[in-house]
Amino acid sequence: MTLSKFSSLGIKPAILKTIQNLGYEAPTPIQAMCIPVLLSGKNLLGTAQTGTGKTAAFALPLLSQLDDKQETPQILVLTPTRELAIQVAEAFQSYARNVSGFQVLPIYGGVDISVQLRGLKRSTQVVVGTPGRILDHLRRRSLNLSQIKTLVLDEADEMLRMGFIDDVEKILSQTSIECQRALFSATMPSRIKNIADTYLGDAQHVSISAKTRTVAQIKQNYLTLRSHQKLDALTRILEVEPFDGMLIFVRTKSATLEIAEKLEARGYTSAALNGDLSQSAREGTLKRLKQGSLDIVVATDVAARGLDVKRISHVINYDVPYDNESYVHRIGRTGRAGREGRAIIFVTQKESRLLRSIEKSTRQRIVPFKLPSSSEVRDLRIQQITERLVRTSKKPELTKFRALVDSISAQNGIDATEIAAILIYEGQKDRPIFPTNINCDIKHGDTFLTQKLKKRNKSTSANSAHGPSDSCRSKHPLKRKVTKNQSKKRYFVPNDVSSNIKMLKYRIEVGRDDGITAANIVGAIANEAGIQSHYIGQIKLQKNFSTVHLPEGMPRQLFTHLRKVKIRQKELKISLINS
Repeated sequence: MTLSKFSSLGIKPAILKTIQNLGYEAPTPIQAMCIPVLLSGKNLLGTAQTGTGKTAAFALPLLSQLDDKQETPQILVLTPTRELAIQVAEAFQSYARNVSGFQVLPIYGGVDISVQLRGLKRSTQVVVGTPGRILDHLRRRSLNLSQIKTLVLDEADEMLRMGFIDDVEKILSQTSIECQRALFSATMPSRIKNIADTYLGDAQHVSISAKTRTVAQIKQNYLTLRSHQKLDALTRILEVEPFDGMLIFVRTKSATLEIAEKLEARGYTSAALNGDLSQSAREGTLKRLKQGSLDIVVATDVAARGLDVKRISHVINYDVPYDNESYVHRIGRTGRAGREGRAIIFVTQKESRLLRSIEKSTRQRIVPFKLPSSSEVRDLRIQQITERLVRTSKKPELTKFRALVDSISAQNGIDATEIAAILIYEGQKDRPIFPTNINCDIKHGDTFLTQKLKKRNKSTSANSAHGPSDSCRSKHPLKRKVTKNQSKKRYFVPNDVSSNIKMLKYRIEVGRDDGITAANIVGAIANEAGIQSHYIGQIKLQKNFSTVHLPEGMPRQLFTHLRKVKIRQKELKISLINS
């Protein structure tokens, strides 16, 4: 279908102004299809992978229908994990920056509930939360769903996998018949289909199929880093990667200008390509790229449609694309005419799920990229400046400049060596000769195919757990000390991929008589304590207790936290079994 502009979809002017300021040019397919349905008040059943832009697909129309006079929550979004709850809440906050008095509250377990109780007493329009903690608030009567106008189930199949689907049904049953409902799921297992039939009635079905398939001759890499590290990382890649022409993809029009200007300041011939450019300006930029007078183009997806320049050897996904189809479209700009291409994607901690979704839909592994070390960059920059100085030293025009140096030296008492050092220092600009380390210590889980390859190659997969292959991590994370900030996040991701992780057996004080399943245990530990599900080993249910295998080396702070985590309102009270 032809994508319409956001302005034609009926979005509230204040919301439209925000997304225009953010530089969004056109809705993704799922946004173009879902926004009119939700604005009309109909129920919606969406089948779409992570990374298709579905958060904006429901956030934008729902924000457009907020009632300024209602003081109780109007929108409830259920997510399977705390990370997704935070991500969705931040998206709502970002889109509603021009909505006066807007409040969104993320609700999830593993944190002090008093903060959430105070938040619910304020005029909060949107609540985003995990099923277990939402139910907890319903039991406390701190949350009332009677006036909820729209309920969204995000990643319903993931909630089923993690054992939360019974909780989801309990929450759905407490909403009014008039409540609008939207359910998004990458797959549609029978249990999810039954829920849709029961609670969504004659919902309009929107499906975004995954047709993606990448080109075999494109070498794909990812680099994990923080947002503020992207420009320095990009500069290092430009210095050490031999490239002919390069496309750098960003999400917004303003980013194309900003990054192109910064690259120009660092000595690279670059230009922006976005929807605001006239056709003649766009054609001029592409002509320069084809002819070789321009090496780097920073572009948005819309501006780069149909772009075919054979000399493009590298594509950098500076920002993760909104959907998987866009990723394939982007990297398809390289590897043309049978040539080998290179694609690198920058991924922040919050976007690790999008990376796994891209890998799953393309059925190709994206491997870690090893960023050049500071010493490698230093040596290269010293070599470059040395070569430049040697070349310039042979020019006859230097005679009057030598006289100038002698004059400055005599008048100010500064010798020539000091003057040379000052000039080199001043000439560094944004490319320091002695750069600092880019400490990429982001905690990511394995990508989708990495997990599958490990399971295939390990005969004892139930009791072996391998962690991320992030090239920027420390070699022995299980032995590292947990800092104050780390303990708050409670990340525990074993990542020694050279040998099997030793698994220890623990006892938890919940069992079959409490009405729990193994999926409930996996869900509680994975969601409430931040341990990823593929690091949770064998589980055995007994009458009034259960046992679970977890990786050796669990930090004390996390162990203490796990003791207080609840399943069916009973604390785990986890303890190590010495066997």
